[in-house]
Amino acid sequence: MKILIEQGRIIDPASGRDETGDIAIAAGRILSIGRAPADFTPARRVDARGCWVLPGLVDLAARLREPGHEHARMLESEMAAAVAGGVTSLVCPPDTDPVLDEPGLVEMLKTRAERLHQARVLPLGALTRGLKGEVLTEMGLLTDAGCVAFGQAEAPIVNTQVLQRALQYASSFGYAIWLRPLDPWLGGGVAASGPLAMRMGLAGVPVAAETVALHTVFELLRAMSGGATAPRVHLCRLSSAAGVALLRAAKAEGLRVTADVSIHSLHLSDEDLGYFDSRARLNPPLRQPRDREALRAALADGTLDALVSDHTPVEADAKQLPFAEAEPGATGLELLLPLALQWGQAPDGPGIVRALACVTQGPARVLGAALGTLQASCGRLVEGGVADVCVFDPEARWAVDAAALRSQGKHTPFGGLQLTGRVRCTLVAGQLAHSA
Repeated sequence: MKILIEQGRIIDPASGRDETGDIAIAAGRILSIGRAPADFTPARRVDARGCWVLPGLVDLAARLREPGHEHARMLESEMAAAVAGGVTSLVCPPDTDPVLDEPGLVEMLKTRAERLHQARVLPLGALTRGLKGEVLTEMGLLTDAGCVAFGQAEAPIVNTQVLQRALQYASSFGYAIWLRPLDPWLGGGVAASGPLAMRMGLAGVPVAAETVALHTVFELLRAMSGGATAPRVHLCRLSSAAGVALLRAAKAEGLRVTADVSIHSLHLSDEDLGYFDSRARLNPPLRQPRDREALRAALADGTLDALVSDHTPVEADAKQLPFAEAEPGATGLELLLPLALQWGQAPDGPGIVRALACVTQGPARVLGAALGTLQASCGRLVEGGVADVCVFDPEARWAVDAAALRSQGKHTPFGGLQLTGRVRCTLVAGQLAHSA
């Protein structure tokens, strides 16, 4: 289908483009940006006057609950939530049921996702079998099946020698390793250590649970020929000011590391736990306001590379429990873009272009060569590139109503929040995947 998006404000952080114009789309690719060719006859027109025309978002952390919840049609609902939020490509962590440690499971997930013609799923393969931290998976076969990198999700590797071997093996074949820095012996609590957790009687997770794990990763990278031939490591969802300081020093040193932060840690702190509100039961736990401010500054200056939704749909029965017993996680796909822009437009924010870069260009750069032929156009608007496009109304005002979310996960600490800006339509590879 030929589609013409007319007279929108075209913003592409990757190229620096910010202008009003048209985007002509044909055969799933962007034919022109700015002005449509004279002989272009669209089958569909999208009036984007008053709207922003953006690259499709790239989310590096979105759980789809499949394989494992096929009976509940979770994939359908979560993919609908993705495109409703302007997300056109998303990374699915390997902690499904069963775990994504077999090529057949990865191929099944990709095939089912492709049949829906919505967001593009980029599976993250399990680094160890069953995520048990003992035996490495067949990374080559998983890569051939479609995995873009390898990680442990929320299951830290206890045996440091196994982690060292994983890094060495990944280095040999050019695979990226994704890790959430968490010391297994220190990270067993349910809230961030501090005065608030102490008053509430909640088991604490100290900052050291993150920094000890970061030190371990960085030392292993340094030991691999000075880090020059080490694999690229992506650090998932940093949560502390001390962690940010270590990351900044590691990057300055030349270690091949990138990192992201979740929308929850960017906007909230442990003060938002309220009266044991299980909607704010998250991994990593919400930390003190000073940590939140350090994360915001690090994302603004590029120390942190990407902002993620950390979308984790949780069933009602698993949330309606005492705080310490509730399952951690919150829905976030439909909130990622407006919350990113809220941060960008705040008095201390970096502006909308930097905010958009953190959910488009930045995460695409983290994925890098793993995107294959998509690398040249994912997270950006480029003539000849794949037409992943989001049309966003920056003036639409709405309140976060859990019942109205497309995701089956109805729990979010942002429930009731008034937001400005909402996605009007989303195109994935030139096909209209969502229209409000």
